[in-house]
Order: sequence, then structure tokens, then C-alpha cells
Amino acid sequence: MNDQERSAAPRVGVVGLGAMGLGMARSLRSAGYDVGVHDLRAEVAAEFAREGGAAFPTPGELAAAVDVLIGVVVNAAQVEAVLFGEDGAARRLRPGAVFVMCSTVDPAWSAELGDRLAESGVLYLDAPISGGAARAAAGELTMMTSGPAVAYALAGPVLDAMSATVYRLGESAGLGSKVKVVNQLLAGVHIAAAAEAMALGIRAGVPAEALYEVITHSAGNSWMFENRMAHVLAGDYTPLSAVDIFVKDLGIVLDSARPERFPLPLAATAHQMFLQASASGLGGEDDSAVIKIFPGIDLPKPMEG
Repeated sequence: MNDQERSAAPRVGVVGLGAMGLGMARSLRSAGYDVGVHDLRAEVAAEFAREGGAAFPTPGELAAAVDVLIGVVVNAAQVEAVLFGEDGAARRLRPGAVFVMCSTVDPAWSAELGDRLAESGVLYLDAPISGGAARAAAGELTMMTSGPAVAYALAGPVLDAMSATVYRLGESAGLGSKVKVVNQLLAGVHIAAAAEAMALGIRAGVPAEALYEVITHSAGNSWMFENRMAHVLAGDYTPLSAVDIFVKDLGIVLDSARPERFPLPLAATAHQMFLQASASGLGGEDDSAVIKIFPGIDLPKPMEG
């Protein structure tokens, strides 16, 4: 981005500097944007400021300084706090500014949020994300978005700077979240199935490394098997996406289908598996730790050194 482009570019804010949000903020800075941030962990925001960004003590103060505000928090309750809590962002965003909501939430709630923001003239993009922390840092996310053309006119280049692909699914808020619900159904079921298959093979006496090698080169492979069962082989359950994330996300999947009386037997079973893992004290571990619910298997241990 040259000096003329920088002067014409929207000012961007990111609320929520977890594994995804911090990477997104950094990728935006790498693309040449002036980026302000807010996080409840002031030290994380301060570190970003030392890298060349700007830290703000509240969502409201950040909102007042930007044209595009991106929310990368965990759930709808946290989005509510960011926008409508004490010194929240909603009343400080100028008319015509854009709020980009990247959390996984109920699609009906997302649609309602768009209506609430429109009352004060704030534009809204429903924009859930997929790709993980590494792709967030590289600016290679997949974004499932919906919203009015005028919001894309301002925020579209910002989305492009964070993403490998931005899907524009329509003008209605909630469409992006509906697609994310389907994605999370598949992701959760695939992780649960991968864990079940790996556990069965280990219990049957197949060396875990050999099982992984064969399956990742066979028709039964999936992206989630290849990615998450590598964590199991390493004995490393450091959370990149935690068990409790899928307790939440699969709960949203089931809740969104219930008004339609639409059966989701595989999603319900996977949800129970993640609930069991969480109830066993594994909620904060990597979601691959769902394999630990299976009895009598000798899982690989972390490598020393």
C-alpha cells in the first residue's frame, strides 16, 4: 500500500486478540493498514502497540477512532458486551461505519444484530471465519460473509487483506452464519469421527504412527483426521481450538436446526462426545483431546526435550 492508498484507506479496529484476532490484526498491519486494537488482556494489546499498532482501553474508544471495527470474540454474549456493554462500541461508531462480526453465533441472532445496529446508522457484515491461527496470521482465512453492498464498498478491501477467499453470500445478515453452522457441523463430526477411528485402531493394537500414515493416504482420510490426529501422535493437546469451542459450536448447530424440526443425529452424537470430554475436565485442551473419552487406550506421550 503506497502513501496515497494509505491516506485513503479506512481506519481499522480489531476487538479480541486471541489466536485468530491477533493474527488478523497483524496481517492487516502487514497489508499497510493503520490498526487499533482492544483486548481485555491489556498486556496483549500493549504488545501489539509496540509492534506499531495502537491500543485502546475500551471498545468504545476504539470504535470512535475507526471506520471498520472487526469483532473476533468467542460468542454472542461477548459480542453483546463489546457493542452494548459499558463504554461499548455501538454508540461510538459513526453512522456509515461498518461492524464486521467474525464470531460463530446463531444465525437468527446475527440477523437481529444487523437490525439493531442499523437503528443508529451502523452498517453490518455477518462474517464468520475459518482457517485457524496460522492462516489468520498469514492473511489466508476463509470468510463466509453477507451484508449490504455499501458495507462491502468500505470494508471489502479490509476483508480481502485478511483472507485468501471472501465469500459474498447475499445481502441478508445471517447468511454467513448459516454457512458457518454447516461448516462447524462437519468440522465437529469429522473431529469426533477421527478420534473414534484412531482410538479403535490403537485399542486393536495398531501402532498409532502406522495407522496415521495409512489413513492419511487412504480414502478414509479427512482434513480433520490429518490435522487433529497429528496432535494426538505428538501427545500435544495445547489448545489451538479447544474442546469447549465445539461444545459451544455444535450446540449452536443443534439450536439452529431445532425450530425447523430438522434431525441432526451425527451432530448430536458428536456434541455429546465433546460434552463428555468437557465434563471430564478436558474443556480447555485442544479439541483433539476428545479422543481421551475412550477407555483402555494407550495414547502417545509428548516427546521429551
